[in-house]
Amino acid sequence: MSKKVFVSTFPFCRTSPNAMDLLVSNGFQVTVNPYDRKMKPNEVAEAAKEFDALIAGTEDLTPLVKVTNTLKMISRVGVGLDSVPLTLCKEKGIAVAYTPDAVSPAVSELAVSLLVDAMRKITYSDREIRKGEWTRPYGERIGGSSIGILGLGRIGKRVASHLLGYLPKEILVCDLMDKNDEIEQFSSLSSNMYKMNESLGKNWNPTVIRQVDFETLLKESDAITIHVPLSDSSKNIFNAKTMSLMKSNAVLINTARGGIVNEADLYQMLKEQKISAAAMDVFEEEPYKGPLCDLENLILTQHMGSCSNDCREDMEREAAENVIGFFGGGSKVTFAPEY
Repeated sequence: MSKKVFVSTFPFCRTSPNAMDLLVSNGFQVTVNPYDRKMKPNEVAEAAKEFDALIAGTEDLTPLVKVTNTLKMISRVGVGLDSVPLTLCKEKGIAVAYTPDAVSPAVSELAVSLLVDAMRKITYSDREIRKGEWTRPYGERIGGSSIGILGLGRIGKRVASHLLGYLPKEILVCDLMDKNDEIEQFSSLSSNMYKMNESLGKNWNPTVIRQVDFETLLKESDAITIHVPLSDSSKNIFNAKTMSLMKSNAVLINTARGGIVNEADLYQMLKEQKISAAAMDVFEEEPYKGPLCDLENLILTQHMGSCSNDCREDMEREAAENVIGFFGGGSKVTFAPEY
């Protein structure tokens, strides 16, 4: 009897049928999220409780794992595992896999795009024109600024490499791990860029890259971009108290996870102009419909960090390959670090 796979993530195979074709050609029966939106936890639990495998997005899977007696494998389309109850999965013998590399190019590019947008007030200017206004707002450049990166993992490192081309004064890295080796590599790259541009008559200094603690990151950064997973230690780490340490002209970018930034506190900080601007791609409750929508100095996007055609196709294909590899006894399965 063929194995049954439920796909809860949305979207799935929007631009390419490759992942679906892989599953079907390997004998799996596939049922896809029927809602055309992110499923709620109870909806996932009800729909997938009798399936053998789940291809999941960021839905909270705790209710499903609690009630299922048939599920053997969860394959996450993406890198974050905060929505997966890993301890409970271990207790019930449910394997967990993910796709940690495919997402990085798309998320890192979106983060830098939002950084430029927020600092230069691009979306704000677009809104003015649509209202018949024309103030030509001034903004800040990445070049010459201090840019903070919270989390120098797969995505954070790509962000740092993109930023070097903008010639920031410094990149401040905050991470629980010692990142001296990575920082040395980036410093060498910055020096080589300096030498190359010096020969062209450019008048600038190499970017300084240094690791700092969280308080220093808050106080000295002109912009901060977040690239850490949601955990007990990172939940609400950006709150009224910590954001009050940021510069008044600073911007905050979150393409990581909802819940890392306290949304109510962010609303007050932006409304009272205690920080200049922010961009949020992720929210505690999605789709988002809350009061942040009323703010002009905030850019809102639809948890679309992974949503480039190529990266999304790679993520879906790798998630399907994890399912096929697991049930086929093959070695091509990227299990979660805890497994």
